Amino acid sequence: MSQPAGPGSHLEPWLREILRCPACRSELRDDTGPTGPELVCTSDTCGLAYRIDDGVPVLLVDEARRPA
Repeated sequence: MSQPAGPGSHLEPWLREILRCPACRSELRDDTGPTGPELVCTSDTCGLAYRIDDGVPVLLVDEARRPA
């Protein structure tokens, strides 16, 4: 299911549809974090948040923000 892009994410719809959390393979939702736009894992057990830098998602588990 397609989700609207969050503020500043500017991801192409086709790219948005195929992106998944690299840690658990769950879908990602758009959100805004402390440093700007990010993609957040929808899994209750994972919940990692990946930043978006200049419109490019940084899907690196080691650089993801952990849930609070």
